[in-house]
Amino acid sequence: MEKFTKEQIIDKAKDLARMISDTEEVDFFKRAEAQINSNQTVAELMSVIKGLQKQAVNFQHYGKTEALKKTEEKLAKVERELDEIPIVQEFKQSQIEVNDMLQMVATVISNTVTDEIIKSTEGDLLHGKTGSKLKSEEGSHSC
Repeated sequence: MEKFTKEQIIDKAKDLARMISDTEEVDFFKRAEAQINSNQTVAELMSVIKGLQKQAVNFQHYGKTEALKKTEEKLAKVERELDEIPIVQEFKQSQIEVNDMLQMVATVISNTVTDEIIKSTEGDLLHGKTGSKLKSEEGSHSC
């Protein structure tokens, strides 16, 4: 059985990252981000949100609970307004799709490593037990 170095694995991971970067999901994400960055309405709302967030932190720091509550309400309203913009919705959806793909890749890698360990130790894939686990269980059942 061939052994691999960490460097070889990192190189393969970089290849995989380049492949992911060339998917339709990532292309859509880049286009949506570019549209968001050039959208004046989005820029203005983001600026308002940042200002309200700073106010909220100050009010919280100084214990001004009533002012904090009003600022948080304004902030929620502006965030809802931002979220209603179609390009923002598309951008958020594209983030979800790219994150889902990355999560899927991580899960496949993790599951495959686990399966390969079980197989290489002559374990039980169905029950997810390595060969040494099976042997230890057999030994504990003998009287």
